[in-house]
Amino acid sequence: MSPSDPIDAARLSLALGDLRLPAIKLIWPEFAARADKEGWPAARFLAALTEHEMAERARRRIERHLDEARLPPGKTLETFEFDAVPMVSKAQVMALTAGDSWLEKGANLILFGPPGGGKSHLAAAIGCALVENGWRVLFARTTDLVQKLQIARRDLALESAIAKLDKYHLLILDDFAYVNKDQAETSVIFELIGTRYERRSLLITANQPFGEWGRIFPNQAMTLAAIDRLVHHATIFEMNVESYRRRAALERKRGPGRPPSRATI
Repeated sequence: MSPSDPIDAARLSLALGDLRLPAIKLIWPEFAARADKEGWPAARFLAALTEHEMAERARRRIERHLDEARLPPGKTLETFEFDAVPMVSKAQVMALTAGDSWLEKGANLILFGPPGGGKSHLAAAIGCALVENGWRVLFARTTDLVQKLQIARRDLALESAIAKLDKYHLLILDDFAYVNKDQAETSVIFELIGTRYERRSLLITANQPFGEWGRIFPNQAMTLAAIDRLVHHATIFEMNVESYRRRAALERKRGPGRPPSRATI
């Protein structure tokens, strides 16, 4: 096919539109001119076009999934200060972002640490890397998601709302320990944990250790049951470092020319 034939070019453009091949529709004249000039065999020409279409589809799919993931902007592995959190292995995190074993098994990640220690940043960065590797992720503040699930329960649609979350291989629940010790809130989050158990993965950030989770759930039995499901197949990072926000404030107060503070993040 030669782009110099206007009739054939118009027919091809219409056909590619009907077949929903927008990348080929856009690039084929350039590829055809190169194929004519370099004497490509037909198979090479077709292979080049289809590979380009597949690459563009993958790129657009990642863009859609990044948009739906609702990740906080700028929180990537490239911008995370691993040196400031020495107890977190960068190699281990990079291995987790491949995701092809633990996500398939519905295993979990749990990040513990004080406020400002980088938990949300690392959680979002892991989520971003997973999306770029082809997985579907949703990032949510736990309290916001709980409110939506409570509304669904009120409308007798909780089961459907939780089922819709199944399309995400990883659900990131940020600031988990901020959920109120309220029967309605606790019941929907407990049901979410139970439904995803060994099926779909959770990544939880919390500023309180398991021993304090009695403040979240209304009784010990529910607390132990929730923890048991979360840790059965889980990787846990303890990020016990000083607040990044506190360090930044100290650096601003210190000003230029003074020794740096000892804060680590």
